[in-house]
Amino acid sequence: MPHLSRHSSWALSPLFCALLLAGCASTDTSDRPDIVYKMASQWSTSTPTSNQNQALHQAWWLDFNSPVLTDLITTALSANPDVLIAAERIMQAEAQVQGANASLFPSLNLGAGSDKSWQQHGSQESSRANLGISYELDLWGKLSAQRQAAAAGLAISEYDLASAQLMLTTGVANAWVQLLTLDERIRINEKNLATAESNFAIVEAKYKYGAATLSDFYRQRGAVASQQASLLPLREQRRQTESALAILLGRAPQDYHLASQPLAELALPRLAPGLPSELLTRRPDLAAAEAQLQAADANVSAARAALLPSVQLTGSGGLASQALLSLANPVNTLGLGASLSQILFDGGRLRSQVKISEARQRELVLNYQKAILQALKETEDALGNLALSQAQIAQQQRIVDDAQHTLDLTDIRYRAGADELLLLLDAQRTLFSADEQLVNLRQSQFSATLDLIKALGGGWENDAQGEE
Repeated sequence: MPHLSRHSSWALSPLFCALLLAGCASTDTSDRPDIVYKMASQWSTSTPTSNQNQALHQAWWLDFNSPVLTDLITTALSANPDVLIAAERIMQAEAQVQGANASLFPSLNLGAGSDKSWQQHGSQESSRANLGISYELDLWGKLSAQRQAAAAGLAISEYDLASAQLMLTTGVANAWVQLLTLDERIRINEKNLATAESNFAIVEAKYKYGAATLSDFYRQRGAVASQQASLLPLREQRRQTESALAILLGRAPQDYHLASQPLAELALPRLAPGLPSELLTRRPDLAAAEAQLQAADANVSAARAALLPSVQLTGSGGLASQALLSLANPVNTLGLGASLSQILFDGGRLRSQVKISEARQRELVLNYQKAILQALKETEDALGNLALSQAQIAQQQRIVDDAQHTLDLTDIRYRAGADELLLLLDAQRTLFSADEQLVNLRQSQFSATLDLIKALGGGWENDAQGEE
């Protein structure tokens, strides 16, 4: 029966001591920022409570009641380069997890060889084949911490993909709203141009019959030219916006044209913002920041464990023969071993790595706090801008109505010769400016809604946290 000699027992005693201390290994968890536990119970900006307020769902863009917008977002999610890049990073992170999980299994090495050597009294031949196995005991949790860091890296990649999708979908919706707004402004300018041309025809006729002055003639002709000039930058801006939208869809901007629809046909969803604390599970960027903390905790544990001894178990078995390229009449060999190694001096390299990991951990705690504060501000700003735009639209609509009545009355009086041309031009400019301001405010209302959707995470929820 095999037995260990007295010397071998002394040699393996450090190994037994290390095994007894294996249960002491643990992964430290960094302190989370105080803001996590001191979230306000409600938003500062008051939101109207109504049964019409709805929670965000994953395909939130369906609430805008625009089939064109739905098609645009569907195309963008399947073809946008940024989203495809983020998806490829998930594949890389999955491969890293597989590589880290390889430490759960022993490594096998197969080797074979045959040689012949010549000496003064003849030649010597030999052949051999051997199989080796080695396994590192995870006494201090170093390998486990590395697997945890890889898993956290995979989660970060998945959250980054969700963030990229959220930025893309809200970006496409914003570009679509901006395109519809420009179409509306072009329509207003074309309407005012038609009005200016009609008035110019009247002024020209009056001038021919001596009922209008030459200055009225040039003034109205200048108004027509001004309206024509205002259309040029709007049409160019629309072309550039359409090109930007094509890029978001992963398409070349050349020869890309998109049919429009009236801005008024878009539905404006009434959103329930929920509680401030819900942002922690509704925003993928906050989930990514927390996953970075988990990865940092694991890296600190792995760096600390690297300071402790490592234990390697090895085994080998093989065949050897005194023949060339043959294992005839082989000799069997078998070996088992255990080794304990400890770095005594490395110039402080490992301890420096521990300090770096700990500093990185503290940095990520601060980054997490900063991300939470930024998320709270973005939501508050979106709520405030949404409430402001709603109040401004109600006021601006009254301004437009009054300007339209003023222009109608002034036009009648001018045609009858009771008012001067200057009053008619002033009424036209007032209505034109009021119409454009109303369209801009409607765009601001849609933009604030999209900002709120983005600030709330776009209907995304952290399923991993929800299962805990």
